[in-house]
Amino acid sequence: MKVEGGCYCKKVRYEAVGEPRLRAECLCRPCQYFSGGAPNMFMVMPPQGFRYTSGAPRQFKRDDLEKAVTREFCEDCGTHLTTLRPDLPFVILKVGTFDDPSQFGAAQMAIYASDRQAFHCLPEGLPTFEGMPPR
Repeated sequence: MKVEGGCYCKKVRYEAVGEPRLRAECLCRPCQYFSGGAPNMFMVMPPQGFRYTSGAPRQFKRDDLEKAVTREFCEDCGTHLTTLRPDLPFVILKVGTFDDPSQFGAAQMAIYASDRQAFHCLPEGLPTFEGMPPR
């Protein structure tokens, strides 16, 4: 699979090639900040097939958290593009940045349901976990 995408102002562009490891939605409170309140729809891709094709993102990492993730975003328009976790050797792509979001298909699971808000609607039958799923 090849996914191409980028930020809203088109300054930063990327491509990701490979088989998705996971398609999911995250309901955690930090993702709610970045999504504007909605669940964060994401796809996990192998890092060897990921590259920025134009522009370069800024990075943000909270220094007050023990296992903080690195979030990459466009410094001009603010679009959140990827998340990089120190304990996960994959690239977490934000589905809203795909040129063709239909490539996402459907989520395989929802995580961090413990932070779910009353206005979050999950598809019936979607496997849901209070935190991270068991490995």
